[in-house]
Amino acid sequence: MKPHHRPFALYREISIVSLVLLFIAFLLLLLVGISLTIIKAIYLIRVYSTATSDQPATSIATELRFGVWGVCATSALNPPSWWTNDGECFGPSLGYDIPSSITELVGVDASLVQVALKGLLVVLILHLVSAGLSLAALIPAMCLGSHALAIVALVLSIIIALLGTVVFGVDLALVLTLKSQLPNLSSQIDLGIDFGNGIWMVLVAVVLTWVAVITLSARACYCCGVRRKTFKY
Repeated sequence: MKPHHRPFALYREISIVSLVLLFIAFLLLLLVGISLTIIKAIYLIRVYSTATSDQPATSIATELRFGVWGVCATSALNPPSWWTNDGECFGPSLGYDIPSSITELVGVDASLVQVALKGLLVVLILHLVSAGLSLAALIPAMCLGSHALAIVALVLSIIIALLGTVVFGVDLALVLTLKSQLPNLSSQIDLGIDFGNGIWMVLVAVVLTWVAVITLSARACYCCGVRRKTFKY
């Protein structure tokens, strides 16, 4: 390897900034990719009962949290927090199913659940591919002294940013689709649907990756104040 092709030999500031951005994006995408039920605190969709009752709290499930690998059902007696979820979980499994007994207790229509599960199967693949590409982009981002590697890092970052944007769009569309299905259900079913924290983590990862695209573009194209540098032996 030529001396100027070694990690951080040239354009050290751009390398460090790009590495930090891409590494954080990788971590966020990876965490979402192994969300509930593997990491129960991270989920994509929350479906909950909005029905009010004067009866004491029971162990009957009133909320479902969907992750990439499974779903957890919780009741008013064991509500999930930011970091824990002690409800009954199903998974981890690829293309998982939810027992009808659970959805009936919450009052969730079976067609609504099927829409969510089909969307989550697509999301699983996209999240993990995005995380893998983010990890792969870290290597050329360390060696920006090589113009060829700088271009490789830029191309990978653009692919990651575009794919991440698609992932966020799919996540967003999935929740909005579920919300649009609510009026079609029986008026006797009182349900609410919220975005999970995993969707916002993907959004942050996408923004960070696009910023990395800008920094790497400055190096590859010698723009935004970046000039050619020569290695001093």
